[in-house]
Parts: sequence; C-alpha cells; structure tokens
Amino acid sequence: MKVALSFSGGKDSCLAFYQLQQQDASIACLITTVWKGGQTVAHGEKLETIKEQAKSLGIPVHFIETDFDKYTEDFVEKLKKMKEIYDIDGVAFGDIYLDGHRKWGEEVAQQAKLKPFYPIWTDQKNVLDLLHKIVELNFKARVIKVDSKKLPVAWVGRNVNKSFIADVTRKNVCPMGESGEYHTTVYDGPIFQFPIK
Repeated sequence: MKVALSFSGGKDSCLAFYQLQQQDASIACLITTVWKGGQTVAHGEKLETIKEQAKSLGIPVHFIETDFDKYTEDFVEKLKKMKEIYDIDGVAFGDIYLDGHRKWGEEVAQQAKLKPFYPIWTDQKNVLDLLHKIVELNFKARVIKVDSKKLPVAWVGRNVNKSFIADVTRKNVCPMGESGEYHTTVYDGPIFQFPIK
C-alpha cells in the first residue's frame, strides 16, 4: 500500500510512521495542517521544524493552510491532490483510541476515495505500552505544550523518557496525552537519517 501520513511531528505520528514501515507500507508524503497564522494545528509547532523532520525522513511534506470553518473541506481537497500527485491508496493517522477522531478520519478518507489506516490504534488500556515502546525504540521526544489544567507548565521542555513515564502515570491523565494533555516534538529516532536541531 502507498499512503500519505497525517503528520504533526510529535511522538504519535512518528510512531505511526515507524509502524507503517514495519508493515512494508510505502509512505509517499506527509501532510501537516497549519493555521493561517503559520503554526501547526495540532501542536503549535514551527513549520521549519516540520520541514527539518521531513528532510531527515527523506519524505516530502505538504502543508494544508486552513481555519476552523474549512478544516475538513481543506483536508479532503489536499488528499485528492496527493492522490493525483503520488497515486496513493490511503491516508494514515496517528490516532490511538478516540472514536470521534477515527470517525472523522474515516469520513475524510472516504470523501477523498482513499482507505484510512490507523497503525497505532489500540484499546485505551494499552496506551502505556505505546509510551514504553516509544522510549524503548529510542525515539527522542520533547514536551512542547501542556494543558495547564491537567499537567504542570514546568513540564514543557521535558524529554519523554523513563522518568517522564513514571511521573505521567501518577497523574490522572492519558499517559500518551491522547486528549491533548501534552504535545511533543520528536528530534531523533529510528526513522530519522539525522537528528533535528
């Protein structure tokens, strides 16, 4: 299969990239949504960082400049263009267990006449295993944003490692931050050709 990967630059989309590689999928391109102000929708990440990640992955990245009102429409249109350019069969997402997210992705894929793929989808009870896997695979992820109502702001800048896992499991949050408790950027790991500055 040949897919486009919805890519935020964080640990979930990087793990999804890794899993797709393990499944012998051909990742034709990355697609990243960007608010019309210039930062990524998911994490508020800088575009330059995403471009550097794409360069290290050896995969082209395409940005979807959008706003809240036209988000779905813009996403579908971009997928249709990616289908024309790369002859992709499907689109992959790094969602884990939230049914609403999966339903949206499946509908978007259907509108673009593509198959949806969820390479790291699992039951909510298994999310801690995913976090351990990220660390064991030697992904280097850093926290770049937290929901201050759920986690300490001082956690911004922390590396996702064994110490982080020990601390996050003591909090009443999803260890993977699936509900936006925290967001990360990945600056090195098994999928990258060189570390991101």
